[in-house]
Amino acid sequence: MFIRLNMKFYERYLNGETKTVYNDICKLGDDAFLPENIIDIENVLTETFERTAHNLNIIYKELTNINYLFKTNFQFNFERPLVKPLSNTDQLLGELEKSVKPFGFIPASLKMFYKIVGACNFEWDYDTNENFIWERADPIQIVSLDDFVSHVSDEDSHEVFQECFKEDGFVSLDLSSDYLHKDNICGGLPYSLQITPKQSIDAPFLHEEHNTTFINYLRICFENCGFSRITNPDYANDYLTFFEKVKPQLKMI
Repeated sequence: MFIRLNMKFYERYLNGETKTVYNDICKLGDDAFLPENIIDIENVLTETFERTAHNLNIIYKELTNINYLFKTNFQFNFERPLVKPLSNTDQLLGELEKSVKPFGFIPASLKMFYKIVGACNFEWDYDTNENFIWERADPIQIVSLDDFVSHVSDEDSHEVFQECFKEDGFVSLDLSSDYLHKDNICGGLPYSLQITPKQSIDAPFLHEEHNTTFINYLRICFENCGFSRITNPDYANDYLTFFEKVKPQLKMI
C-alpha cells in the first residue's frame, strides 16, 4: 500500500501535515516496515521527537521562570523534570524488548522517545507545597527508561504481564501516573502504552481520557503547553498568560 507517491511522508510532515502524515502511516499497517517506507517514516519519527525535546525544554524553562515547584530532591531519575537520553539507552531498550517479547513488540514511537527525548516529569512537588498552581491539570510525565526497565525486568512483573495477557489479550507498559495521582489524590490506573502483537509505529495510550495514541497524546499535551487537562472548565485555572508566552515557541508534532 502506498500513499501520495509523489511526496514523501517526511516532506509532507515538514510542510505542516503533522496529523495527516501519522494517519496515513497508520493506514500502511505492516507495510510501514517495508524497506521502501521505513527510512522515510523513521525520518518523520526523528523529526517528531526532536520537536518533542525542543517543546519540553521550552516549557521547562518557562515554568522555571514563573517559579513552578518542581521536585528538587531526587532519589530516582523518574523524579527529575527532564532527563536526557541515557548513554546505555540501546542496552536498556534491548532488555525491555526481551521482557515483553513473549507478548509482542514495543512501538517504534516509544523507542524513539527514549533515544531522542529521554524522560520528563512536570509534576508539582506536592510534598513541599500542596497549593497547586493549577488543579487537575495533568502535567506531562513519561517515566525514565532506567527506572522503567528495573521495574519491568523482575519476575513479579513478568507474572503480572502473564496475568494481564491471559485476561485482556495484551500487555501494556505503565508510563505515567494518572491526573489524580499527580495531584496527590487516589485515582485510577496509570497511563500505559499497549504492546502490539506485530511491529507498530505507534500504539494506543491507555487509561487516559482522550482515548488516543502515544504520539497524539504528546500532541495534546503540547497544544496545552504541557498540561493536557489545564483548560478543563471544572477548574478555574489561570493559564492564559502562560499560554500566551509559551505557545508561540512550541513546534507542532
